[in-house]
Amino acid sequence: MSKLLTVFGATGLQGGSVIKYILGHPELSKVFRLRGVTRDVFKASAQTLREKGVEMVQANLNDPPLLIKAVSGSDSVYAMTNCLYPFLPASAAIEIAQGKAVADACVAAGVPQIIWSTLPNTTLMSKGEVRGAEHFDSKAEVEEYIRTLDIKSTFFMAGWLMQNNLGRSKPQFVSPGKYTWWWINLDPDTRIPLMDMRDVGKFISPALLDPELYDKKRLTCATRYYTLQEIADTWTKVTGKNVRLTQSAPSAWPVALQKRLQEMRGLYSVYAYFGPTGPTDLDWTLEQVTEKPTSWEQFVQDHEPWFEA
Repeated sequence: MSKLLTVFGATGLQGGSVIKYILGHPELSKVFRLRGVTRDVFKASAQTLREKGVEMVQANLNDPPLLIKAVSGSDSVYAMTNCLYPFLPASAAIEIAQGKAVADACVAAGVPQIIWSTLPNTTLMSKGEVRGAEHFDSKAEVEEYIRTLDIKSTFFMAGWLMQNNLGRSKPQFVSPGKYTWWWINLDPDTRIPLMDMRDVGKFISPALLDPELYDKKRLTCATRYYTLQEIADTWTKVTGKNVRLTQSAPSAWPVALQKRLQEMRGLYSVYAYFGPTGPTDLDWTLEQVTEKPTSWEQFVQDHEPWFEA
């Protein structure tokens, strides 16, 4: 009999990536049935998943009784919360409460395993030097809470997402054939661990298949570390457009956002995002996966055209 994997954020980028990977995997699709959790089971994306055989259930992270119902009967739960709150300090507390509620629901429902989407605790890692990364610390606090519970748990920690470059961080037009890509006050040789969100399933599948082996383990997930200059040069190589790295944010960006990014500078320049043990932790994680993660060059190729002029 197949196992039931329940995925939060099923219609979003991260949860949707897990579902797509399982559905398309010749072996895992036979091992797991899928349940997707979303706030609106009637929207088009939820209906599309239902047509593909995913059981869709409605739940709100602020409603614990619904969460227990949503995870009941699951063998594994992939859980996450939304971190899009760069200007709302109170939202860190909200996210912590939501994450703990999901974990408590899993314990109450007798779920054997939870995989939590986490991030580094920047305050502890830097002893308070790095500020502005509350959306990292809140997820890390939920991770620490889950570690105290009577449930098998694995922690998925994504690097800097390649998908970030599809939106606000996309290179800006300067003149025909010339673009600038910004990173505030960071040197070109600053190393960033890049990850394609489409690869979430590749990274968590070992833990899904062997919860005991990966209990309390953290998966440090990225393709590899890239320098900022290497990232820009890859755009130039693939697109044929001249992409130049700059240390100034676009003038149109909100001042508050620029200030936050400046506060987070040390996360990249000093602590290389994952912290001092990041390279070793990443090497260990890559040894666990059986499929090669997507390279930055392949990601750029997959998302052509980037520029119109």
